[in-house]
Amino acid sequence: MASSGFHALLSKNFVQLCIVSLIPDVGILPMGFKSAIGGKRPEGNRLKQMTDLKHNVFGRENLAPYACRASETRGRLFKEPESPTRTPFQRDRDRIIHSTAFRRLKHKTQVFVHHVGDHYRTRLTHSIEVSQIARSLARALGVDEDLAECLALSHDFGHTPFGHAGEDVLDVVMKDHGGFDHNAQSFRVVTRLEQQYADFDGLNLSWETLEGLVKHNGPLVGDDIPASIRNFDREFSLELGSHASLEAQCAAVADDIAYNSHDIDDGLRAGLFALEDLLELPITGDRLVEIRKSHPGLEFRRTRHEIIRYQITRMVEDVIRTAKAGLASVKPQSAQDVRHCGKTIVRFSHEMRLQEKQIKAFLFERMYRAPSVMVMREAAEQIIRDLYEAYHSGIACRPDSLKRNTDNAKPDDIPRAIADFIASMTDDYAIKEHRRLFDATPKLS
Repeated sequence: MASSGFHALLSKNFVQLCIVSLIPDVGILPMGFKSAIGGKRPEGNRLKQMTDLKHNVFGRENLAPYACRASETRGRLFKEPESPTRTPFQRDRDRIIHSTAFRRLKHKTQVFVHHVGDHYRTRLTHSIEVSQIARSLARALGVDEDLAECLALSHDFGHTPFGHAGEDVLDVVMKDHGGFDHNAQSFRVVTRLEQQYADFDGLNLSWETLEGLVKHNGPLVGDDIPASIRNFDREFSLELGSHASLEAQCAAVADDIAYNSHDIDDGLRAGLFALEDLLELPITGDRLVEIRKSHPGLEFRRTRHEIIRYQITRMVEDVIRTAKAGLASVKPQSAQDVRHCGKTIVRFSHEMRLQEKQIKAFLFERMYRAPSVMVMREAAEQIIRDLYEAYHSGIACRPDSLKRNTDNAKPDDIPRAIADFIASMTDDYAIKEHRRLFDATPKLS
């Protein structure tokens, strides 16, 4: 009896799923299903029940009123039929994961060049960690986890090889051509540079994902808005002067939490500082004292892990408390209320912000400007500078994929095409290209 009851329930749910996945286009329902609902779009409570079931299938029921709702998306620049099995944000997430830019993150530097060690973070593992934290924050605040995940996974698409060292060089050589900013470059990647689809360039992501990508660090105002964003906004307005959604704010603060924590982990692993050095820091210092009291003699790797997980937890819980207090104060009743409330809601408390600044200052001095890291940085800067100058001055040395974008380009557009090409490189490919073009390539380790 139990088994037959289970199968009956399963069969019933399957039929309901088949029905709701096809709404509102009743015309494509199989004949039996058409008969069951009278051959026309259901009305009243019946429609509501079926619509609610569809939302349950998508897994996004019971969102807060201030969440971005996939059912109310503002759409895409190029119109496409909706997916019967995924929300627009879930579809965006899938496009991001299947993009070339996402795969390239595997071999792009976070702090350490990937071949220095197997366990140091890369841009890819960093993005995955940001995604996990962003989803946790979004879930706690009742907003759309998939949208937060989209932004977390794509926020570093615009990073050059060798991390900020490469970005700084490109910004200098491009100073007369609009400069270079990795956030703006991420936007160029998803709106133009990814070229896999038959009907459009880019990934044709939903409005909410694009808005969050450009505004996750706050409104864009003034005359310094990158040209690629400004031009796109004229065609498909992203309301640049307002704040981003709560989902985007979750991704932004998750980025800070992730790198503040995993950079301490990687710094300890690399021997750039010792556990005892963390005693001068808030959160980590307190946790180290507790661990040594409760687990005397605990081995290094376990101690390191306990410290990092504690810091992540403390920061996440602080953000959730602060955001909930902000929501209680602002009382937003829609995503638009969030955008126009005049402040960032998902953020650290004042106390945690001060502690986070101490952690960042420590990492800057002890890790980002450590002698061994600076050797890598200087070598990386030289590689990027040499590649740009070679491609800019010598047409013959340009790879075929770059030539396709420069052979018929206007002279003023060539520098940007070269910057796009270099920014897309992995660390490995940049080194390989430098060795192809030059007799000696700087060593990064």
